[in-house]
Amino acid sequence: MKRIGIFLLTVLLTSCASPEPVSVKGEVISCESVVADKSITKGIFVECVDGSKGAILESLRGPMIINVWGSWCTTCLAEMPEFVSFYSKAKSKVQLVGVAVEEASPEDSRKFIEKHGMTWPNFYDREDTTRGFFGMGVPVTWFIDINGEVAFKKIGVIKSEDELIKLTAKYLGVKI
Repeated sequence: MKRIGIFLLTVLLTSCASPEPVSVKGEVISCESVVADKSITKGIFVECVDGSKGAILESLRGPMIINVWGSWCTTCLAEMPEFVSFYSKAKSKVQLVGVAVEEASPEDSRKFIEKHGMTWPNFYDREDTTRGFFGMGVPVTWFIDINGEVAFKKIGVIKSEDELIKLTAKYLGVKI
């Protein structure tokens, strides 16, 4: 009888345990789907992390959110789950593009993308040429309108998916 009691207690206690969170595996995505004005041929060029054709930053067209990040950046890591969740809901309405800066190698960017669930195109600034365009420090999130104009620039960490949804509605006119 005592064994049955211990067995039932064990079953009861283990059935209440929380399951491990399911992690989303990221994927290095081609940048060929990123909307750009092909007539713009001069400006700051960034290559794509996957090796496909890069882009001139000034040619990018929205509605688009550009998240500037670094694999070494702890606040970039902290905001990444918010972007992953947001993108799962927003990908048919707004482009999300990443730009990895101040990286030791493209491989560091690849590993970060895969480990942290990123499933959108990411550029890589091999020559640190974007500093004059984006400014110093990361994370920075840019909201680009359909004409390629900067509608808003958020300096610092995105604290919630709700913040991203509200900023997207306010500055890009896109409801998620």
